[in-house]
Amino acid sequence: MAKQKYYVVWKGHQTGIFTSWPECEMHIKGFEAALYKSFESLETAEKAFKSKPHLYMGKPKSAKANTTAVSHRIITPSISVDAACAGNPGMMEYRCVDTATKEEIFHQGPFEQGTNNIGEFLALVHALAMLQKQNSALPVYSDSITAIAWVRGKKAKTKLEQIPQNDVLFDLIARAEKWLKENSWQNPILKWDTENWGEIPADFGRK
Repeated sequence: MAKQKYYVVWKGHQTGIFTSWPECEMHIKGFEAALYKSFESLETAEKAFKSKPHLYMGKPKSAKANTTAVSHRIITPSISVDAACAGNPGMMEYRCVDTATKEEIFHQGPFEQGTNNIGEFLALVHALAMLQKQNSALPVYSDSITAIAWVRGKKAKTKLEQIPQNDVLFDLIARAEKWLKENSWQNPILKWDTENWGEIPADFGRK
């Protein structure tokens, strides 16, 4: 039986500690100058992840060894999610599309008195739950660092005040948080590189 390894990704589509090479590879493949390394124990991996990568990566053998770059490309097949909000708070909606074709997969809203961050969060959870039902390991792209962090923490840390107009939204948030706490998922959540790739395919085009 192969010994369990732990893969630390300091720089990639998604950072963290992963327990299999295929999962680690998904987070670094196509990411320019990705930083990652395998470790024999979870304790060592956790210590490394909290430290600076150069303490574990070692020095390059030559200048040439430090110039190799991986092609920075979008991973497909995958899906992408995004939200739009007219005001903050305001009328909010969110959707999911096929990253390659931009074909819409689901569209929810508009909801009264919402925020963009809430929409991004709900869109991510909706996508993860949908893919789980389909037994699909497709990656999910989001351009919201905040929403990705909320999903990882399994909590929507919104400061939005609950009022009668947005009761429906707060019910959806509660259901999303409950799903995150009671389920696990195999899908990589990837940060969309807007600077290099342009707007995320699920963008509503209202900027």
